[in-house]
Amino acid sequence: MLYTTGIIISFFLCLLLLGKKDKTAADRVLAFWMFWIGCHLWLYYWFFSEKIYTFPFLLGLSIPMPLAHPPLLFLYTVALCRGALPRYWWVHFLPIAGCYLYMVPFMLLPAEQKIWTFQHNGAGYEGFMMLIGIAINVSGVVYTVLAHRWLRKHRRVIADLFSNEENIDLQWMQNLIYGLAIIWVAVLFGKDSLVFGAAVGFVLFIGYFGIRQVGIFTNPPALQLAMEHYDAPDLLMPDTETEDSAGESQPSPDKKKYEKSGLSAEAAEDLHQRLNDLMADRQVYRESELSLTDLAERLDTHPNYLSQIINEKEGKNFYDYVNAMRVEAFLKTAADPKNSHYTLLALALECGFNSKSAFNRYFKKATGQAPSVFLNAGTLQ
Repeated sequence: MLYTTGIIISFFLCLLLLGKKDKTAADRVLAFWMFWIGCHLWLYYWFFSEKIYTFPFLLGLSIPMPLAHPPLLFLYTVALCRGALPRYWWVHFLPIAGCYLYMVPFMLLPAEQKIWTFQHNGAGYEGFMMLIGIAINVSGVVYTVLAHRWLRKHRRVIADLFSNEENIDLQWMQNLIYGLAIIWVAVLFGKDSLVFGAAVGFVLFIGYFGIRQVGIFTNPPALQLAMEHYDAPDLLMPDTETEDSAGESQPSPDKKKYEKSGLSAEAAEDLHQRLNDLMADRQVYRESELSLTDLAERLDTHPNYLSQIINEKEGKNFYDYVNAMRVEAFLKTAADPKNSHYTLLALALECGFNSKSAFNRYFKKATGQAPSVFLNAGTLQ
C-alpha cells in the first residue's frame, strides 16, 4: 500500500506539473523527476512482489536508475534559483547513459537466463554491480554537496539584490537537499525497504510543498543582474562566504570582484554621496519591497555599480545595508515618547520591515537581543 501510494502520487504530480500554465525550467525538471521516481518505485514494487518475473524484459531497468536522482536534485536547485538550466545539463546524465549502454547485452539475453541471473544475485556481473554501487554512493554525496553550495551562493545573490527575504522561500530547497541526503544515508545502510520507504516520504513532501514554489526572479532586470552573479566555476570551488555565530551568511571581501569595474574613483565618491543623500532625505529604506534594481533606477546608475559602492564603501551587502538603516530608524522611533502607544510591530512595519519574523530575525542579528528584551533592558534610555 505504501509503495502504491508513492507511485500514484508521483505520476499525479508529474501530470499536474506538465499541465501547469507558464511552466518554468524548474517545473519541467521536477515533472521529469516525479516521473522517474514513479517508474523507479513501480519497478521496485514489482520486483519486491516478484511480479516482474512475469515481464522479464523489464529486469535490470531499475539498476542504474538511482544515478539520476542526485543530478536531478542539483539541476532542480539550479533551475529554481536562476530560472534556467545550465547549458550542458545533459552532461550530468552521461554516467547513467553509460550504464544502460553497458547493460544492452544483458537486456538482450533470453528471459530464462535473465531470471536466473537475478535469482542468483547478479551472478556473472559482480564487478559491474560493485562499480555501480560505488557510483551511486559517490553521486549522492557529490551532488548533495554541490546543491548545498549552490544554495549558499544563492543566499549571497539574494542578499545582494533584495532588502527583504520574507517572500523568498530558500528553506524549501534546503529541506529538499536534506530529504535526499536522508535517502542516501538509507542507501548506505543497504536496506531496500528503508530506501524506498524514505523515497515515498520524499514524494509526499514534494507533493505538499513543491507545486507552490516559483522562481525567485520575476522581472527581467533582476534576473539579468542575478545571472551575472552565477558563474559556473564558483560551483566547484570552496565557498568564499563565512558564517557568523547565528549561522547567517556574511559576505567576505573579494579583492578581484571589482577589478574590471568601469567606475572611476571620482564617480564612486559621487554615487556614494548621492546614495547617502537619497537615504537621508527620502528614507527609501522604509519601502519594504525595495530592491537593488529599484534603488539603482532612482540613482540613475547600473545596479552593479551601486552594489560595488555598498560593498566597498559600507562594507555590507545590500540586504544588510538597508536593514541596518531600518533597525536604526526603529530604535529612534521607539525612543520617542509620543510613539509609546504603538506596538513594536507597528513601528517595525513603519520602518520598512514587512513582517514580525523578518523584523525579529534581523534585529537580533544586529543587536544580539530580541526587540522586547532590548527595549525592556532600557538600552534606549
